[in-house]
Amino acid sequence: MRVHILQHVPFEGPGSIHSWIASRKATVTTTRFFESVSLPRQADFDLLIALGGPMSVNDEAELPWLIAEKAFIRESVQSGKAVLGICLGAQLIAAAFGARVYPGRHKEIGWFPVKACRHEPGTFTFRFPEQVNVFHWHGETFGLPPGAAHLAYSEGCLHQAFQMGPRTIGLQFHLETTPECADSMIRNGRRELLPATYVQTEQELRAAPPACYAGINELMVQVLDYLTCKEV
Repeated sequence: MRVHILQHVPFEGPGSIHSWIASRKATVTTTRFFESVSLPRQADFDLLIALGGPMSVNDEAELPWLIAEKAFIRESVQSGKAVLGICLGAQLIAAAFGARVYPGRHKEIGWFPVKACRHEPGTFTFRFPEQVNVFHWHGETFGLPPGAAHLAYSEGCLHQAFQMGPRTIGLQFHLETTPECADSMIRNGRRELLPATYVQTEQELRAAPPACYAGINELMVQVLDYLTCKEV
């Protein structure tokens, strides 16, 4: 299997996804938009992972590479690649298919639960646990792209996860987060930790026990295995 990663800032990396890639003996290439905007050919990868970042998908005037990235993501989905978007990555998928991305009613930063949406029996979608505590760091949200299945929601944000067809999933939250990832995001985003309903303090963020990270990392394995079932 060949994995290509779209990374937007140095301090938001693949986290636990590295372990999954190694366990599947996959090869990995990366576009680091903070260094280069070079994108691979569609024929050169099987799974595309778009990571998070503090910018908005609407910042095309300041970051014109967003235009090329959205077109690339749209082509990847339409060509049947396995595609996973995380936070900004999910917003990019939504925007690439015409959905609006805009500031949410609440910022969500910290460990908060998401709940699974109900689907009719036999519906071919990834199934999240009925409720699971996950790591969030986002201020914007998105509408669902046409034809997308709504997978998860939270009290602070309606659209937490969606699926398009059998091989594309967008996650507003961060299942890849490790303690090292959380530390990096905190160090680079402290200015965002202002008192609010769904914003935890730095002390609360750092107090999460190892079991919290192990739980979300295992859920990330399940998502990746689901998307790449034809490749495993």
